Amino acid sequence: MKKVKTRVVEFIGYFFILLFCYASISKIMDFENFQIQISESPLLSAYAAFLPFAIIILELIIAGLLCYRKTRNTGLIGSFILMLIFTGYIFFIIRTSENLPCSCGGILEKMSWHQHLYFNIGCIVISVIALGLNLRYSRPAE
Repeated sequence: MKKVKTRVVEFIGYFFILLFCYASISKIMDFENFQIQISESPLLSAYAAFLPFAIIILELIIAGLLCYRKTRNTGLIGSFILMLIFTGYIFFIIRTSENLPCSCGGILEKMSWHQHLYFNIGCIVISVIALGLNLRYSRPAE
């Protein structure tokens, strides 16, 4: 049973690695548009000079942390926090703004704001599951 649960953690880690690498590469490929979308956001416009760089770097750092067993807990915590922030932002946008473009990049950009909210909530749930399993089953047997 332990092996199955550690495989679940690995699979979720691979999912987040893929998600964050895909999202960051999409943002890099269309960086100018990403910067413009951030600057058009009522909540983020004041931070438009550095936030696009910070988001991309943070996504890549978290993806890197998830690659190694020793840093996986930190990567899962980072995934949880980042997805929580993204979800809070989406919730804010849904409640306050209309017709604002999504600055997520790639396929994620094609989702409606509500679809994106549900996707992010799902990501939060699986990050919590993975973190809980990893904390419980990654320790050496006593």
